[in-house]
Amino acid sequence: MLKIKNLTCGYGTKIVLYDISFNIDRGEFLGIIGPNGSGKTTLLRALSRAIAPMKGEILVEGKDIRTAPLKKLAKTIAVVSQNPPLNHMTVEEFVLLGRIPHYQRFQFLEAKKDLEIAGRSMDLTGIFKLKDQSLSQISGGERQLVLIARALAQEPRVLLLDEPTAHLDIAHQVGILDLVKKLNKEFGLTVIMVLHDLNLASEYCQKLLLINKGRIHKMGRSDEVLDYQTIEEVYKTIVVVGKNPLSSKPYILLVSEEERQKRKRPC
Repeated sequence: MLKIKNLTCGYGTKIVLYDISFNIDRGEFLGIIGPNGSGKTTLLRALSRAIAPMKGEILVEGKDIRTAPLKKLAKTIAVVSQNPPLNHMTVEEFVLLGRIPHYQRFQFLEAKKDLEIAGRSMDLTGIFKLKDQSLSQISGGERQLVLIARALAQEPRVLLLDEPTAHLDIAHQVGILDLVKKLNKEFGLTVIMVLHDLNLASEYCQKLLLINKGRIHKMGRSDEVLDYQTIEEVYKTIVVVGKNPLSSKPYILLVSEEERQKRKRPC
């Protein structure tokens, strides 16, 4: 579905990512993890063509995204950003923005099909009951679902998500990621998601891409990437890695400075 070859990119003359190469198959669920400033969001922005590569290329279904018409690219890739909108549009009006790439020539208003698809997207994300409410009147978790609904209204084949669970409580985190997993498994969407929470990434993602200092440090299944040596090397902190008793996926336990000092004291 996507092939990234020797990608180097950044902002102005500042390089953030160096020589990144990996492939994503159709229907995969990839989590991008790494410390703050490692280049996770920059990679997502390059995949969405928000920034251009300095070197290398990004191929979507075999075609370079730099040469793809924007309207066609928007029908293939949808982006769920990190900051939900806060304005006075209604939920339905905002979700309908996802239909713009599908408008016919000289079409300025949504057609019956656009309303039907937006309605299905709101149904799927559980926000149909909010369709007439203003974005400024709903919670942060609900606004995150609105962003996902707008992305689904684009009818994409690839879904890019930048920290979709940031600033949400654990119930909303699980709800959002359960929904994304459902979209991946039942609807065949290829999902690429940036996450800070390693335990959520371990539990939900099929594969993980660990970035450190702008380069790929490791890529593979969660049990191949999330061992304590790798985490301590990249994140510069002491951890204990166990297994989730239900899923058997790696589970990371943090060790506080107080506990570390206790273990240094002589008996």
